[in-house]
Amino acid sequence: MTAVQAHPRAHPKHAHDDTPDTSGAFRRIAELPDGSQKEALREEVVRAWMPMAERIASQYRNRGETPEDLRQVAMVGLVKAVKRYEPDRGSAFESYAVPTVVGEVKRHFRDHMWGLHVPRRVQELRNRVRTAVQELTRSPDDRSPSVKDIARHTGMAEEDVLVGMEALESFRTLSLDAALRGADDGYALVDTLGSTESSYERVVQRESLKPCLRRLPEREREILYLRFFCDETQSRIADRLGISQMHVSRLLSRTCARLGEEVGARAA
Repeated sequence: MTAVQAHPRAHPKHAHDDTPDTSGAFRRIAELPDGSQKEALREEVVRAWMPMAERIASQYRNRGETPEDLRQVAMVGLVKAVKRYEPDRGSAFESYAVPTVVGEVKRHFRDHMWGLHVPRRVQELRNRVRTAVQELTRSPDDRSPSVKDIARHTGMAEEDVLVGMEALESFRTLSLDAALRGADDGYALVDTLGSTESSYERVVQRESLKPCLRRLPEREREILYLRFFCDETQSRIADRLGISQMHVSRLLSRTCARLGEEVGARAA
């Protein structure tokens, strides 16, 4: 098996100390048939290039993802690069692997780290605005660049700059349980949101019933009023109107059924 050179300083053409010479190993991989020996050699190459992938992952720290997750994503990109690299094309593995690993990390941020779904174009506008703000803010004492400043610096339309600036706030969502700034009594964002008002449905029902109630005979209207608005019992209503409780019960049932049919017919 071709050994992987672990000391890259012997190859001054490499830009970093974590870029070992694995050209011989890749030539051997290309010659081997698919099988355990080929996979073992690929794994050896992956281990040799892991410091490079870790270096790339570290460049994306402090962006909301844990270092270990970033490392894992970078390793996925490295494995893909080792598997797909074709030494016969003449380019060095580093020139192929670095864009592959970087692309995997960026894809992870694009697909998994947004709190809200944001279109690809808006994500790109956000990145351009973010970069421009960093370039225009040369010291902590500098004021934040204006929309016009960013548009002039990037050549973007001011409308696109505004879209990008709004997207800066979409990368991470704020919990509804988060306390409002300046609130010292536990007042949270959720406390500012409205809720469904149950009385709205009651208003609709009452307005639908009004014309139906007006068409009822006077005695039936009085029975409904006494029963449902004055909370009178059927026995007391019967005594007050001089009729039997059974008669009151039948009138209530018949009247409520009639009202229900009329309201249903109006709604249909």
